[in-house]
Amino acid sequence: MTGWVKRMVMGILGAAVLLMVTGIWAWFTLTRPFCGSHRTAAGMPAADPARLRTAVETLCADFAPRDHAHPENLDRAADFIAARFEGAGWAVERQRYDVRGLGYQNVIARAGPDTREVVVIGAHYDTAGDQPGADDNASAVAGVMELARLLAGEPLKTRVELVAYSLEEPPHFRTEHMGSAVHARRLAERGAEVRLMVAVEMIGCFEDAPGTQEYPMAFLKLFYPSAGNFIAVVGKWGQGRTLCRVKRAMRSSGGLPVHALNAPAGTPGADLSDHRNYWARGWPAVMVTDTAFMRNPRYHTADDTPDTLDYARMARTVEGLRAVVREFAGRR
Repeated sequence: MTGWVKRMVMGILGAAVLLMVTGIWAWFTLTRPFCGSHRTAAGMPAADPARLRTAVETLCADFAPRDHAHPENLDRAADFIAARFEGAGWAVERQRYDVRGLGYQNVIARAGPDTREVVVIGAHYDTAGDQPGADDNASAVAGVMELARLLAGEPLKTRVELVAYSLEEPPHFRTEHMGSAVHARRLAERGAEVRLMVAVEMIGCFEDAPGTQEYPMAFLKLFYPSAGNFIAVVGKWGQGRTLCRVKRAMRSSGGLPVHALNAPAGTPGADLSDHRNYWARGWPAVMVTDTAFMRNPRYHTADDTPDTLDYARMARTVEGLRAVVREFAGRR
């Protein structure tokens, strides 16, 4: 073998090794595969799929349309959410604010001691125009209301706020008028520190067939499943330890695959929910989601109806969220 052939072979081998190492690094860094296991305490109450379905159906049928142009319907939806929170034994605040002469509100349920640090679990209850919004985002609101029931009587050591946000959808998305932007700003004004924020964004669509899951960048298909049968936890680059703890806790619900994305800056879709407003203040935040339009073809259409959701897997997701609260607020 001549010298130039040897050099060429060594170069090819070196490039192959570099590519392999880069792939392993990307897989490990993006997906956080080794987050350990989390055991759920025995005897915990289960989330109720029937209650979840009733809540979704009520939000879709009784308060439509729930968009920014119908604040009266949003107010009636807020009353429904507040009543559910109060029925679970939580103290409720209406966080009201005005946008161009119209009134909107966040509904905040609080439990636990009055600590400076706070754990926030939130979901927006508005829709993108006149459509049912079952997955987006009645599914998540129903989940947060059910979470309030599951956490009733939990011996919390840190303040927990469950928040139903207004005005997440366009035309107010990425503006200071988002309900989550208002909530984050008022937390900062009172000197609070967010230990963790979880944006619950669409948790009802699951598909077992191969090819039902899309990704914002094609290379991610190398690292994640082809079937849309999992819950995703999306975190921010630099907050990987928090992401790993959330993923580990979410997996405790059993039988529901959970995959994480440690999102680098600029990852398409990574900031498309309320967690973006907590990232903006440097607080640790993640999004728990069924991945929205990357899986659900009914996204932002009239076909996003309650009968299209998987309430059994929604219930497992809510039980995972309970484990997240116990992980971050149940101990110091």
